[in-house]
Amino acid sequence: MNQRFEKVRQAIDAERLRKTFLEMLAIYSPSGKEEDIQLYLEARLIEAGFSVERQPVEEDRYNLHATMGSDTPRLYLIGHVDTVRAWDLDRYEPREDGDIVHGLGSADMKGGCAAMLEAWLAIAEALPPAERPSIGLLLVVGEEENGDGSVAFLEAYGPPSWAVIGEPTGLTACFAHFGYLEAHLVTTGRRSHSSLPEFGHNAVESMLRVLLHIWNNPLLENEKSEIVYSIREMSSSRAGFVVPDRCETWIDLHLQPEKDPAQLQEAMMRIASTADSAIPGLDLQVEFDFAAPGYSLGVENDLARSLPAIYESLGLQLRLDGFRSHSDGNLFFAAGAKPIILGPGALEAAHTPDEQVAFSEVCAAANIYAALCLAVDEHNSTDW
Repeated sequence: MNQRFEKVRQAIDAERLRKTFLEMLAIYSPSGKEEDIQLYLEARLIEAGFSVERQPVEEDRYNLHATMGSDTPRLYLIGHVDTVRAWDLDRYEPREDGDIVHGLGSADMKGGCAAMLEAWLAIAEALPPAERPSIGLLLVVGEEENGDGSVAFLEAYGPPSWAVIGEPTGLTACFAHFGYLEAHLVTTGRRSHSSLPEFGHNAVESMLRVLLHIWNNPLLENEKSEIVYSIREMSSSRAGFVVPDRCETWIDLHLQPEKDPAQLQEAMMRIASTADSAIPGLDLQVEFDFAAPGYSLGVENDLARSLPAIYESLGLQLRLDGFRSHSDGNLFFAAGAKPIILGPGALEAAHTPDEQVAFSEVCAAANIYAALCLAVDEHNSTDW
């Protein structure tokens, strides 16, 4: 790597990063209640001499947006500051166990956000303004719900050329991203006293039979299907000691980057339409509340070509893969950006009671982000 990166690398401060990370984890910031953590991050950026824009999303909710360099940023570092809600409000705060940091949002994705902030601060400390790359930093709200923070940014500014989004990938660089489809099923029955079920029609029982009908279709056969199928939530009418007359279920469907969510939606509708032949008295509604196509950027571009040398300089093994979950990357790609997903932590740890990340990975991510930001200036091709 070149001299400029060595200066920035020397400026990356592991102790400052640890302090930032732990302080971020100590701030409870579920979707919809992100203001406290945005106030903290805003203060850190202003303290470092940056002008920070609060971009409104809704009342008391806003993104933070900063840029450096003399030109329009070609690359943005993007992180979401919101988390899922705490499993236990007494246990959301951070806990260290050697190199492992536990805490709500540690992997998804306060580790990535802290690493991006540290990369940003190190570049500013190590390089005079004239030598800084033209890059952007975007800290968004609402990713865990509907992506409204990223939607607001894209509507106001349009897509950047490239985006690095710090979702947990174990530092694997994901130039491909799964698509996503959310299915919403409602069964309606007839209420009766619970001791006399023969006078009613149980909507929960109907729903369970619908789900088995869908599950048994070869399209969703777990061991062979390329579609990841997960029943996320189920709820029924609650009215005391009665046969329930309504049941709702939400299903997450993740599909390979090349698969079209619209085709999967049609297939799911066909499967559901045949359920009534096996379920007497079925009253079923199926809706698809959200769909996002996947994408594959390929690796024939300057950003991908920069990575082997970056990882080698840090003593890391470069791995490439597709990101299996849904993220704001889908929104940025649909708007015309080229987003790669790359961050510390494991996706399987996210949204769990024992969410965790290795602090060494957070430090490595800060170095990778800084190196990618500097690489922008080293390539003049249209790849950037």
